[in-house]
Amino acid sequence: MPIVVDFEKQRAKKKLTMAQLADLMGITQANLFVLKSDRAKAVRFSTLEALCIALDCQPGDILKCVPAD
Repeated sequence: MPIVVDFEKQRAKKKLTMAQLADLMGITQANLFVLKSDRAKAVRFSTLEALCIALDCQPGDILKCVPAD
Protein backbone atom coordinates (compact mmCIF):
# COMPACT_ATOMS: atom_id res chain seq x y z
CA MET A 1 0.00 0.00 0.00
CA PRO A 2 1.60 3.25 -1.06
CA ILE A 3 1.40 6.24 1.26
CA VAL A 4 0.30 9.47 -0.43
CA VAL A 5 0.20 13.08 0.69
CA ASP A 6 -3.39 14.31 0.21
CA PHE A 7 -3.73 17.88 1.44
CA GLU A 8 -6.43 19.22 -0.92
CA LYS A 9 -9.26 19.18 1.67
CA GLN A 10 -7.09 20.98 4.19
CA ARG A 11 -5.94 23.52 1.59
CA ALA A 12 -9.54 24.16 0.52
CA LYS A 13 -10.61 24.72 4.14
CA LYS A 14 -7.94 27.40 4.46
CA LYS A 15 -8.86 28.84 1.05
CA LEU A 16 -5.21 28.90 0.00
CA THR A 17 -3.91 28.80 -3.54
CA MET A 18 -0.99 26.50 -4.30
CA ALA A 19 1.23 29.59 -4.57
CA GLN A 20 0.13 30.86 -1.16
CA LEU A 21 0.67 27.46 0.43
CA ALA A 22 4.12 27.12 -1.12
CA ASP A 23 5.04 30.58 0.19
CA LEU A 24 3.80 29.74 3.69
CA MET A 25 5.84 26.54 3.64
CA GLY A 26 8.97 28.15 2.22
CA ILE A 27 9.17 25.76 -0.75
CA THR A 28 8.76 26.20 -4.47
CA GLN A 29 5.45 25.62 -6.21
CA ALA A 30 7.17 22.95 -8.29
CA ASN A 31 8.06 20.97 -5.15
CA LEU A 32 4.52 21.36 -3.83
CA PHE A 33 3.11 20.03 -7.12
CA VAL A 34 5.42 16.99 -6.81
CA LEU A 35 3.78 16.24 -3.46
CA LYS A 36 0.30 16.86 -4.80
CA SER A 37 0.75 14.64 -7.85
CA ASP A 38 2.09 11.66 -5.84
CA ARG A 39 5.43 11.76 -7.65
CA ALA A 40 7.45 12.21 -4.46
CA LYS A 41 9.50 9.18 -3.49
CA ALA A 42 10.06 10.56 0.01
CA VAL A 43 8.94 13.46 2.18
CA ARG A 44 11.27 15.13 4.64
CA PHE A 45 9.91 15.58 8.14
CA SER A 46 10.71 19.29 7.85
CA THR A 47 8.49 19.51 4.74
CA LEU A 48 5.71 17.55 6.45
CA GLU A 49 6.03 19.82 9.48
CA ALA A 50 5.85 22.97 7.33
CA LEU A 51 2.76 21.59 5.55
CA CYS A 52 1.04 20.80 8.85
CA ILE A 53 1.88 24.21 10.28
CA ALA A 54 0.65 26.03 7.17
CA LEU A 55 -2.59 24.03 7.10
CA ASP A 56 -3.02 23.85 10.89
CA CYS A 57 -3.43 20.08 10.79
CA GLN A 58 -1.84 16.84 11.95
CA PRO A 59 0.17 14.45 9.72
CA GLY A 60 -2.67 11.92 9.95
CA ASP A 61 -4.97 14.48 8.32
CA ILE A 62 -2.92 14.53 5.11
CA LEU A 63 -1.13 11.16 4.88
CA LYS A 64 -3.17 8.31 3.42
CA CYS A 65 -2.50 4.64 2.69
CA VAL A 66 -4.09 3.68 -0.61
CA PRO A 67 -4.39 0.26 -2.20
CA ALA A 68 -1.96 -0.43 -5.03
CA ASP A 69 -3.54 -0.65 -8.49
